[in-house]
Amino acid sequence: MTVELTRLDNGMIVATDRLDHVESVALGTWVDVGARNETPDINGISHMLEHMAFKGTRRRSALQISEEIEAVGGQMNAYTSRENTAYYCKVLHEDQELAIDVIADILQHSTLDAKELERERQVILQEIGQANDTPDDIIFDYFQETALPNQALGRSILGSPENVSSLSRDHLFDYMSRRYSPKRMVFSASGKVEHDRVVDMVSKKFDSLPAHEDHEMEPLRYEGGSRIENRKLEQVHVIFGLPTVSYTDDSFYDLQVFNTLLGGGMSSRLFQEIREKRGLVYSVYSFSSHYVDGGLFSIYAGTGANDIGELMPVMCDELVRATEDLSEEEVTRARAQLKASVVMAMESNSGRCETLARQIQIFGRPQSMEEIVGKIDAVDLESVRRSGKALLDGKPTITALGPVDQMPSYDDVAARLRS
Repeated sequence: MTVELTRLDNGMIVATDRLDHVESVALGTWVDVGARNETPDINGISHMLEHMAFKGTRRRSALQISEEIEAVGGQMNAYTSRENTAYYCKVLHEDQELAIDVIADILQHSTLDAKELERERQVILQEIGQANDTPDDIIFDYFQETALPNQALGRSILGSPENVSSLSRDHLFDYMSRRYSPKRMVFSASGKVEHDRVVDMVSKKFDSLPAHEDHEMEPLRYEGGSRIENRKLEQVHVIFGLPTVSYTDDSFYDLQVFNTLLGGGMSSRLFQEIREKRGLVYSVYSFSSHYVDGGLFSIYAGTGANDIGELMPVMCDELVRATEDLSEEEVTRARAQLKASVVMAMESNSGRCETLARQIQIFGRPQSMEEIVGKIDAVDLESVRRSGKALLDGKPTITALGPVDQMPSYDDVAARLRS
């Protein structure tokens, strides 16, 4: 494995991770722009732009984009998150120039055809409708909006139906020209690659990106609170959460170990106490979401209308108890789980490609697997306990959707954390 970096004259970073034992190449462009860069009136535009990127360029129709990649057995996709947007391919190594050409084409020469826009607008409206009809999906948007209200990070990535209905070609062209600067892009490739050849191809093909840069970004402002919505469902879907640290905080891996032992698997405390011992849920787990300037630590569960009154106190008690009576055995097991997940993710060149790009965007440099494993190994019982206790200092966020008549009050839940 050899990781190499080159910054092009236009500011784009090209990063390659050579793997001689594979015949394929995973490659793509990660743009340091996402939903948190949107103003309220254009919320949803990052996601719409990602959809429209595959709908035709000056040289290729939407069908030709798909046909050219699939004709060589390749795969192509994209995604939008709150802090970045990615356009990526996986092809055999002899077809990497084609893949680079297609990605460069859609990021520089998309026509954003008016008829395609209207069709894709309807697709996204259906996507929003589907999310609203899926309680264990929309509850996560409710949680984000409640924890981080009146700011870009709290808004839905998909946008509102009103916004999606009003976004025009001019909005998309303007957003792309202002936000998709090469200085905000990392081109990453992992697999059977030669760095100098990739740099040469990328520098030649990415020759029409906007020169200026507009990267306004609201800082994260955590507020917390509650949103409880009564809806006729079979279960109550609930997320309980607290503010936590950013990607770059020194205690990041302490928190990851705490998260793993609290609710990261079948041996975790939440799973054992709430599902195995009490039978209150089918699904319960903890997770964390991190950004460049903060984060959220959360617990999700789905339970029956008659069990929510028991579930919430137990959930709080397990969180508090995990900060008081952790064992060395639990920490050792959680470290092993976390290390294994890191190592296994790095066995895929697609995973390596994305990880390399995101590390450069977040930390400004690649981090080796050995460096990450070393940080996990450095986590000990006391540091895990401290990271858990730090969570309890925050104001809770609670969102629930379903038959919530027996849901404990927000004040009762918050008091349980400090009792």
